[in-house]
Amino acid sequence: MSSPNEKTLVDTAPNALPAPEVIEVTSTRVMCDGGGGALGHPRVWYDMGDDGFVECGYCDRRFVLKDGADGH
Repeated sequence: MSSPNEKTLVDTAPNALPAPEVIEVTSTRVMCDGGGGALGHPRVWYDMGDDGFVECGYCDRRFVLKDGADGH
């Protein structure tokens, strides 16, 4: 058990990375370019299949199929 004076690793982590961006979409086929224009990454296309989500291999953005979307 920790005391109120103890700091956790998360509390003391310098420059902790923000959580990856989550984008709701209506299609199972999505494109990602990092969103930063020239500072982004190469344009890549992903197909989430039946999973309902897919993550970009470059920037870790997560594309999630919106509730009620048919995916086409």
